[in-house]
Amino acid sequence: MSSYLLVHADSDREYLRGPGDELQTDLGVLEVPDDVGHGDVLETHLDEPFHVRRLRGPDLFNHFERTGAPMMPRDIGLVIGHTGAQSGDRVLDAGTGTGVLSGYLGRIGADVTTYEIDPEFAEVARGNMEMGGVSDRVDVRADDLTDELDDLVAGEPFDLITLDTGDAAAVVERAPELLVPGGHVAVYTPFVEDARDTELAAHEAGLGDVETLETIQRELTVDERGTRPSTAGVGHTGYLLFARRVE
Repeated sequence: MSSYLLVHADSDREYLRGPGDELQTDLGVLEVPDDVGHGDVLETHLDEPFHVRRLRGPDLFNHFERTGAPMMPRDIGLVIGHTGAQSGDRVLDAGTGTGVLSGYLGRIGADVTTYEIDPEFAEVARGNMEMGGVSDRVDVRADDLTDELDDLVAGEPFDLITLDTGDAAAVVERAPELLVPGGHVAVYTPFVEDARDTELAAHEAGLGDVETLETIQRELTVDERGTRPSTAGVGHTGYLLFARRVE
């Protein structure tokens, strides 16, 4: 069952809770009713109001339990935009981590099989999928994808492969066997050396429409003195490779 975002009316505080859960803060205690819904207003025993909101993609990034640095929403947007990921797609993912990308894809209606090599991380990701209301669409497996490739090749092909692993090049080499005709590969890496290896593997595998992008974004600071790029925050997040089975 999906959780809801509880947003305090007079501050920037927000909490993720599901029906039947209890919220305890210095603003008071409240029980989330089983029939809670989007747009409701709940009050603590101290009469502090919390607005109930339906989860959106960015809420997954902000509130999932983390086991490392999750993929940024801006990078996920590029993955979805460049691959056309949509409802009904079969997605093969590796490097689940926190599960933000898998959660986004599940919420747009894709069916995701995601591999996480660390069993403890995989268990956290399963809990996050439950929290995000996509456990019926996202299958988190605590295995090494490269050990499963032969079995996967023998099964039904995928519309999209998404990878955030150090051995992504080894999977890209097998991508033509794993994808439907016209299917896409998207690979994220923070390191330029891995980006190079992955692009070379994509060309060697005969994939088409190969491109690697560096993702850079700067926030603007707007105040009474004027407008300029912010001097704070991280501009570079990583490299994204996109490729496609063209035959």
